[in-house]
Amino acid sequence: MACSKIITVGLLWLFAAASLASENRALRRFEFERVEMAIPVRIVLYAPDEPTANRAAEAAFGRIRQLNGVLSDYDPNSELRRLCDTAGSGRAVVVSDDLWRVLLEAQRLAKQTDGAFDVTVGPVVRLWRRARRTTEMPHRDTLDAARQLVGYRLARLDPQRQTVELLKADMRLDLGGIAKGFVIDEALKVLARNGVTRALVDAGGDIVLGEAPPDKSGWRIGIARLNVDGPPTKIVSLARASIATSGDSWQFVEIGGRRYSHIVDPKTGLGLTDHSSVTIVAPNAMVADSLASAVSVLGPKRGIELIEKTPGTAAFIVRAPQGKVETYQSSRWKDLPEVSAKP
Repeated sequence: MACSKIITVGLLWLFAAASLASENRALRRFEFERVEMAIPVRIVLYAPDEPTANRAAEAAFGRIRQLNGVLSDYDPNSELRRLCDTAGSGRAVVVSDDLWRVLLEAQRLAKQTDGAFDVTVGPVVRLWRRARRTTEMPHRDTLDAARQLVGYRLARLDPQRQTVELLKADMRLDLGGIAKGFVIDEALKVLARNGVTRALVDAGGDIVLGEAPPDKSGWRIGIARLNVDGPPTKIVSLARASIATSGDSWQFVEIGGRRYSHIVDPKTGLGLTDHSSVTIVAPNAMVADSLASAVSVLGPKRGIELIEKTPGTAAFIVRAPQGKVETYQSSRWKDLPEVSAKP
């Protein structure tokens, strides 16, 4: 009887393996790209046929557009902007589940990092957006005034009523360091609900990954160089995870011979000047996105300490503060499966 059971189990396993292999062979690769949230968004997925792929991708892009209408600080009609319009009014505003989830995670990370990550930095970010257009430093008095409106404690969240109150007039929230991750997490969930689990969603370099491609152990993801020219320095193989990179390789301004990043330190009100790239691997994109921003501000030592305390995350940091390249990595980075760094 024991022998019979073993043979039966073996046959079942072989049948299951054969079925899986047949399923993998039947899946085809489809790729879609559109401009959403003012950035290119790419979806790569494996589906049995074109109608399934199109239906899933359309649903995912629809969810992305919906969330942009909630979380955008550019759209004057977004839910976020309408919330900001109540700043200093003394009113606590009931917010949607989507906005609540993002703000709750933002406040949690703000407290954990003592304000190194802070979505109330919007007034200062606006000044640096202008500085990148004009190549002129924000005026000191204007910058000081904007800094008075920054501080995560000035955003009061009430979990019982799911309300948010912004305590000072002219406060502005900027979700640029966290919203993109949340949006692509949601897009991946929509794909799964439409029967597509082997998928990748890439929004401007923030990437969330579902199950691996057929007959592969993971998706091959390149880690960009500090300077944008040339092939990636490393390639990792990942599935059911997310990877995000923050840095000044693309968005910066040089003023008076000094390079300022688009990433702003909420405490100083200044763009970062250390010329860095921070790559985070995490279980989901909202965590990866926000930690990449937080670690950029914290710097290598405190940033790595934060990553070591955060389960399921890993960090790779490249800096060139004085032109000399320095690299740092968290202890869990070495556990990531790397593949040959070929184009």
